[in-house]
Amino acid sequence: MVNVILKFVSCCRAADMRISTAEVLDCLDQLEVVDFGDESLFKTVLRANFAKSRREQGEFDRLYHLFFHEMQLSRQLDGIVSQKLDAASDAIPETIPETISDKMAELIRQLRAQEASENAQSKQSNANKIKGNELDRALMDFLAGNPLAFIQEVQKIHNQDELPTQLFKSNLGQLSSRLEIMLGINRLKTKMVQFLGSNDAMVDPDVHDLKEAMTHQLNRALDFLNTESPMDNAGFKEAGTRELHYKSLGEIPFSNLTPGETQAVKEIIDRLVRKLEEITSRRFSAASRGMVDVKKTIQRSVKYLGVPVEIIHRNRPLRKGKIVTLCDVSGSVWSTARFMLNILYSLQICFSRVKSYVFIERPFDVTSFFMSNEPNKAIQKILNDNRINYNAKTDYGMAFQHFRDHHLQELDKKTTLIIIGDGRSNYLNPREPLLEAMRGRCRRLIWLNPEQKKFWGTGDSEMMQYQNHCNEARACGNLNQLIDFIEALVL
Repeated sequence: MVNVILKFVSCCRAADMRISTAEVLDCLDQLEVVDFGDESLFKTVLRANFAKSRREQGEFDRLYHLFFHEMQLSRQLDGIVSQKLDAASDAIPETIPETISDKMAELIRQLRAQEASENAQSKQSNANKIKGNELDRALMDFLAGNPLAFIQEVQKIHNQDELPTQLFKSNLGQLSSRLEIMLGINRLKTKMVQFLGSNDAMVDPDVHDLKEAMTHQLNRALDFLNTESPMDNAGFKEAGTRELHYKSLGEIPFSNLTPGETQAVKEIIDRLVRKLEEITSRRFSAASRGMVDVKKTIQRSVKYLGVPVEIIHRNRPLRKGKIVTLCDVSGSVWSTARFMLNILYSLQICFSRVKSYVFIERPFDVTSFFMSNEPNKAIQKILNDNRINYNAKTDYGMAFQHFRDHHLQELDKKTTLIIIGDGRSNYLNPREPLLEAMRGRCRRLIWLNPEQKKFWGTGDSEMMQYQNHCNEARACGNLNQLIDFIEALVL
């Protein structure tokens, strides 16, 4: 059982689940007092040790079902296949082994022998030959009951980076890798038919059962490739009913504001900032009072001969959160982003640090603009900066990839990451799993979308997929919605 658990842990790690050695040892100790016949109890012990959160339980259940159910028949072949490979010969035996297990093991041996022969005669480049060999070996191992290598091949697709190109963009990077695996599965099915024959009515019933079993296993590999575990987002926070702070002006989308209305909104935001600064200043002043400082209290009361006693408290450092913003600056989204950035940098007293990035296809650090200029002037300088290609197509997947590769260190457990964008990525690869890595690094991830919720998921909008990886997602396209969010964030 120890070896089985270790193989299962290897599969989980191959799927990017974090499982430490200490957790494996704890699990093995607990399994010593568990009845293996009770599968629900056995599964509960494994899940309690290996699934760190509810968001990981879906992936754990998928791997558990694959390893302990789908691979159960094939795993019986593992030892048989190994023995036959040691004594393998190129000649195909004249008689077919008696049992289905022996037949499957013999077929796998023959397929591997043919694969080795074809690779030796192949005139492909070394890179393509190595890649094809790895995939073929992974599929053979999957048939033999060891899904580790196949899981690693599938995980490579999720971790694969898109190559940035200026002339042409597409989703072909990960899609082509997925297609290669699908073609490899179909190629193996074809080889299997060639060995066993295509006319089911004319062959031995055992051979027919063998073909059905092998086809079933390959279909399981295809299902594992094309399906993903459902994302459990039980902690997702939906914005409640918004308050009607301003009847007319507050309901106009930021992108539709006239110059006069824009100025009126700025004045309202200035008043809101002053109000919030006063509230937070009083709150921080009260919160900074710690325990009584006995030494300083006695020293201060000496000059009054102890009457009256002036109580002196220790001051404790304030624990302010950090804000990192990632703003789409294309189209109407920038109308919301500029007001949001204006407020955040005006309220820096409420946060220990505010760091901002803008993007169309790649994130660009604009924090220095706000550090050296007044917020409105900083926004104008950002709009006029020629380093930002405003003519490029919005590409959220590429922006997330660059942020993960170059700026992920900015996130920690005291950081709130705020993404401002409509989630429309021009049908390019959305790369939504990258949000999971960003969410895992920060305290919470909030998405502000200037569009109304009824438009989420329409056309090229990937918002329904993105919100599954956020702690909170809310529509924020007018003044009333922005005020609600800022008050919830600060207060």
